[in-house]
Amino acid sequence: MRVSLWWAALTYLVPIYPLYAVLFADTGLSGAEISLLFLIWSSVSILAEVPLGAVADRFSRRSSLVGASLLQALGYVLWITLPGFAGFAVGFVLWGLGGALESGAFEALLYDGLAAQGEESTFALVNGRVTAVNLLTELPTAALASGLFALGGYRLAAWVSVGVCLAAAWVASRFPEAVRGADGDELGYVEMLKVGLREAAANRVVRRAVIVVALLGGLDAFEEYFPLMALAWGVPAGWVPLAMVAIPLAGAAGAALGGFGSRLRTRTLGVLLGVAVAVLVVSGVLRSPAGLLVVAGFYGLYQLVLVVAEARLQDSIEGPARATVTSVAGIGIEVSALAVYGVWAVGEVFGVAALVALVALLLPRWLRQAPVVERLPQ
Repeated sequence: MRVSLWWAALTYLVPIYPLYAVLFADTGLSGAEISLLFLIWSSVSILAEVPLGAVADRFSRRSSLVGASLLQALGYVLWITLPGFAGFAVGFVLWGLGGALESGAFEALLYDGLAAQGEESTFALVNGRVTAVNLLTELPTAALASGLFALGGYRLAAWVSVGVCLAAAWVASRFPEAVRGADGDELGYVEMLKVGLREAAANRVVRRAVIVVALLGGLDAFEEYFPLMALAWGVPAGWVPLAMVAIPLAGAAGAALGGFGSRLRTRTLGVLLGVAVAVLVVSGVLRSPAGLLVVAGFYGLYQLVLVVAEARLQDSIEGPARATVTSVAGIGIEVSALAVYGVWAVGEVFGVAALVALVALLLPRWLRQAPVVERLPQ
């Protein structure tokens, strides 16, 4: 539990995060080149997601987390030593591979670790606290980035980011990794990949949970528009960061309630998400700085439902390819994020609210509260 919280904090306490887009522009890259870098990053993440999830299942999920942080650190080293499009592109390839390594491995490692102790029912509680730490870490990260940039520019922020990634790798190496059953040990890499894909596609309960998590996770792309909403709703540009502080705080509070939410019926979760839709519509009607507080209410409810949905997905997985199945949901999240960008272009807040309403309607039928069974030796 404590290890996972330290790891969560370090993976987000990376001061280059708020600065890298500006770094690219100041290096002389055009808007088209910067967009191409982001496309490279996303493409690598999507293509590597499931294959590297199977690597974690076949070999070691803990080692996957360690490798993810090391690849990210190496990417930042390239940004510092080879500033320019080529160096930035290779750095993003490494970061994309690291993100794909981490994506399915963490939840699988955490869930099976808890299951080995007979505590898999606490997954929503623990994972919710991890998510809360991630969200809360956004605030000091922004302040740290500003301070380091003032002292030593992009280079200092990037070198500190390398150090933070190395620290995260060390913390990841301290995760306990449960001994898996003979079924997982006997499978080769290709067989493990097939097992995970088959379970995600053929098991109806798992398939529906994967789709729900993908749709819910993709909705988090909405946060990219929070600064634009603040500006459009009358917040002066200099006050935008402060005006949005309540949103990650509310999200952290909602995620931290994941343990409570895991005891709710799926129909109740659908109702909560429906309330979140109504709250979001109200914010769009207000279109004022006060509306950001209403958005914070939406974000808190959304994070609560997302954490529970992730737990229900883990409960439904029965085979040894847990990270692979989770990675399939990760690809779905990337795809559904594109839908968020599309509906924002058409209807802004109201378009996003309509998409959330669709997920709320699917939730009661598609996210079953699967019984937790003993799958690992005690």
